[in-house]
Amino acid sequence: MASAAEQLAASINFSAFGKATELKNRIWFTLGALMIYRLGTYIPIPGIDPGILHDIFARNAGGILGMFDMFSGGALGRMTIFALNIMPYISASIIIQLLTAVSPSLEALKKEGESGRKKLNQYTRYGTVLLAAVQAYGIAVGIEGMRAGAETAVLNPGLGFRLVTMVTLTAGTVFLMWLGEQITARGVGNGISLIIFAGIVANLPHALASTLELGRTGAISTFFIIVFLIVSVSVVAFILFMERAQRRILVQYPKRQVGNKMFGGDASHLPLKINTSGVIPPIFASSLLLLPATIANFQPNGGNLGWLGNFTSYLAHGRPLYMALYVALIVFFSFFYTAIVFNPTETADNLRKYGGFIPGIRPGKNTADFLDYVLTRLTVVGSAYLAAVCILPEFLISEYSVPFYFGGTSLLIVVSVTMDTVAQIHSHLLAHQYEGLIRKAKLRGRRG
Repeated sequence: MASAAEQLAASINFSAFGKATELKNRIWFTLGALMIYRLGTYIPIPGIDPGILHDIFARNAGGILGMFDMFSGGALGRMTIFALNIMPYISASIIIQLLTAVSPSLEALKKEGESGRKKLNQYTRYGTVLLAAVQAYGIAVGIEGMRAGAETAVLNPGLGFRLVTMVTLTAGTVFLMWLGEQITARGVGNGISLIIFAGIVANLPHALASTLELGRTGAISTFFIIVFLIVSVSVVAFILFMERAQRRILVQYPKRQVGNKMFGGDASHLPLKINTSGVIPPIFASSLLLLPATIANFQPNGGNLGWLGNFTSYLAHGRPLYMALYVALIVFFSFFYTAIVFNPTETADNLRKYGGFIPGIRPGKNTADFLDYVLTRLTVVGSAYLAAVCILPEFLISEYSVPFYFGGTSLLIVVSVTMDTVAQIHSHLLAHQYEGLIRKAKLRGRRG
């Protein structure tokens, strides 16, 4: 049965949207910030030849560069000031989360509340700058080695170009990090997620046009395009269902007497999502598997790659080894990241601290074991769901040259961010409706 809050949210009168001035301002701020981001994806860094760079990236479209170019909304392929996008920040956030699980000092900071969270955020920012600088320098060196025939992508290679590129790309990432935080604080939705979302969605029309062009030229049949669109809609519906699915564990709070009054005795639910790890497993798995292909494509003039060339051929899209390793890595990272973000022992201790207990389960270690057992079973289903969603598009990409933008990872990100943003809009509308009811009640009280 739906809770009272869910029932009220479902019955929100959206005609009140026009009166929710704060929500409209937040939406306009979010749209304006995303427009600034999209404009920045067309400002190139100095000292490169865009034509040669475009040819080189077209040749590397099937590697890790193609995937990160998708996340950056084409900024990496155009080598603009936002070429690194927000990925260094995400990597730094994941690294801090991993270190929090193994470092007692960082774990103590996490438990300090708001002050500890601010300190961890500061560490994440420092890590973002460091990672962005290292990646930017690596990109600068890599671009200098890129060639299209006898021509190079860099007009004046050397230390000056490397320093300018490093400063420009690092500043672009820091600006996007700040912009994402501003969207989160003053807009609607999670700013970092929305920046990635905007990059993917911005190129979806081009990806759809490319698919239709394949049908026009006869590379794929019209029947396949229709089936492909139906499958895409079905996959989106399936993702929506699975991302909303959760196991609700009943938590009971005992009654306690304070003076002559009785308090407590309430019951609530501890929601455990089927997909606790989110989109992290597919991103990590894709990055690892596409890395050998990227290194091989960087070799000048198709040099002799030896064992790397043979290994890369087995890791092509749609090959059995690629599919098997992709599924295995998704399953591994699903369990690994779930273990990082959810600690059954800590949750059991918090329940005991506030007097809560699961009916039929003793507090403490037994509760932690029960939560771990339930979470393990949910993660099995969640990892199988992620693998299924990601493998089907990979097959279409390899067999029919469907663009990356219809891959499982991109669909997961688009659907998840959309759900989160819509949920926040619902919350703002619900809060506005509550404020309106309170004002009406006060006016009636004064009249009475």
